[in-house]
Amino acid sequence: QSPFLFAVYHLDKYPPGKEDMSIGASTRGRRIGNDFGNKDWNMYHGDSVPGFPMHPHRGFETVTVARHGLVDHSDSMGCAGRFGEGDTQWMTAGTGICHCEMFPQIHTDKPNLLDLFQIWLNLPAKSKHVAPHFKMLWAEDSVSY
Repeated sequence: QSPFLFAVYHLDKYPPGKEDMSIGASTRGRRIGNDFGNKDWNMYHGDSVPGFPMHPHRGFETVTVARHGLVDHSDSMGCAGRFGEGDTQWMTAGTGICHCEMFPQIHTDKPNLLDLFQIWLNLPAKSKHVAPHFKMLWAEDSVSY
């Protein structure tokens, strides 16, 4: 049985953002929560800041590589942080975790690029009930190509 559940690639060329790190352009005409196919940029499930607000995971792992741009992560374990520009996050959901991944628009004077991919890996049955945790693999400690 393949350990891979899902793989996704996001390449979004966001316009300059606002001071509150939200989108600096109108979202009118975009189907928030169902706008995964726009040619330029997507809000995904975010309202004013693009990304994925709090949602659950259980029984698998996610490996997220943020090649360019930033990800603000927070979760039900009380962990929160920002990663990006080559960093990787390895999250094991195990018995269950709720987390969010938002893409702050930090540049107000130039476009905000998000170049990110994520792989979901199914945990073997014996590991599905491990405690949730995550590990950061910072860009400066990783191999780059």
